[in-house]
Amino acid sequence: MSLINDDLQQLLLSYCEPESELLQKIDRETNLKVLMPRMLSGHYQGRVLSMLSKMISPQRVLEIGTFTGYATICLAEGLTENGLLYTLDINEELEEMVRNNFAESDYNKQIRYILGDASQTLQSLDETFDLVFIDADKKNNGTYYDMVFDRVRKGGLIIVDNVLWSGKVLNNSQDKDTRNITTFNDKIAADDRVEKLILPVRDGIFIIRKK
Repeated sequence: MSLINDDLQQLLLSYCEPESELLQKIDRETNLKVLMPRMLSGHYQGRVLSMLSKMISPQRVLEIGTFTGYATICLAEGLTENGLLYTLDINEELEEMVRNNFAESDYNKQIRYILGDASQTLQSLDETFDLVFIDADKKNNGTYYDMVFDRVRKGGLIIVDNVLWSGKVLNNSQDKDTRNITTFNDKIAADDRVEKLILPVRDGIFIIRKK
């Protein structure tokens, strides 16, 4: 899924902050026990998410798509002392693993893990967010973006994962999934309410700042 070769990836890792023991454990157990482990953010992207979170010191964070909780913990590293992170996911089969992972972290009391259809559970949250990370079912990226936009403060960030789709967005002939990604990217490019850029980190992350 990474857009750069293995040697350069290792060089980048050698110059960034190390993973905590807990994050290493989550990475290892996800790869051993969970289907489609490539969905996990991993070391380098995790440090990018952590850095972005720390740069804005959010009081409220929303994550759509928990998976096994790796990115959740990375994002929580930037929370203010009284900050909260809401993470939404639909996969009940991973609940025990995820709750155990959070219980081992320093941020357990600041994380609100909510199971259910995000398009429904999101409506129950009466919060204004400083930072939103969208990493769920890609066909609904635009739907989630529209749902959260008015809930993000001025100057807040919306981060969307997998927007380069293993480079398939370059293809002239695109399958349905790739067209969904391209349609979303075009939507953001045309949105004059935000500043935006894509970082070629892992599978591409869109950094979107609300004006």
